[in-house]
Amino acid sequence: MFKKLITESMGKSPWLFHINAGSCNGCDIELVAVLTPRYDAERLGFKLSGSPRQADIVVVTGPVTKQSLPRVLRAISQVPEPRVIVTMGSCPQSGNVFRGSYSIAGPLSKYVDVDVDIAGCAPKPEAIIDGLALAMKILSDKRAAMYKARKVKPAAAEPAASAEAVSEEPVSDVSADPSPDTAVNPEGGAD
Repeated sequence: MFKKLITESMGKSPWLFHINAGSCNGCDIELVAVLTPRYDAERLGFKLSGSPRQADIVVVTGPVTKQSLPRVLRAISQVPEPRVIVTMGSCPQSGNVFRGSYSIAGPLSKYVDVDVDIAGCAPKPEAIIDGLALAMKILSDKRAAMYKARKVKPAAAEPAASAEAVSEEPVSDVSADPSPDTAVNPEGGAD
């Protein structure tokens, strides 16, 4: 029962963090179009995050330039694990028409593991929604694998605490033991 509750509580609406690595804004406009009421990606649970620290999925657009590369990698490193990295458009995947330029650092996959590539210049909103749905599936698989890896087996060999080892001092932290007055009702709201 508790395993099911923990597994379900790990699932949440994936938050997107968008990184523009130097694009022409074609992909950026299409990403915003996906989030508007016409295509309504929010019905699938996607929300834009203003900070990489609250994001689950990173969407990178534009060719990765030598100037933007350290900033892109720093922003990606701030996204907590498990995270999914999505490249959107041809530029972060190959450099597109900018490949071979003196200012292009190369495809993003040269520096980090990319989970989903959404092809196109600029990709259609339908392709973006499909790519984000695939990213959401990959994210849930990564969360399940992380949960299994963190699963701790109960230590049966540990001796129980003896009466002499227990401290007689009162506990000053009341947040660990909520009083019945502040218990929260499962339907929401306080009792």
